[in-house]
Amino acid sequence: MAYILKNTHGEIIAASATENPGSEWVFIEDNAKEYLDFLERSLAKGDPFRESDIHLARVLEDLISLLIERNLIRFTDFPEAAQKRLNDRQSMRHRASLPTILDDNSNMF
Repeated sequence: MAYILKNTHGEIIAASATENPGSEWVFIEDNAKEYLDFLERSLAKGDPFRESDIHLARVLEDLISLLIERNLIRFTDFPEAAQKRLNDRQSMRHRASLPTILDDNSNMF
């Protein structure tokens, strides 16, 4: 279930997947084509903060790896939940062969 807000042209301009934010919002099935098309278009637009967050997350992962490699922090210093997330992300990046900012081929410095 989802709630949507439409503009005067009948186009969806906002959506909430969990609750009805106000009286102008209407219920729509979460598998409705109109709703799914809106979500796809929204993701395709590439919100600059979302893109920035993704890139920053990669930098932080690389920074953590570097600090661990240089023995400035220990992996076990992180809470178990953080250790699991870091391991999961490292495995995902390895499987996807995503480069790190510290690659030998990088001309960063």
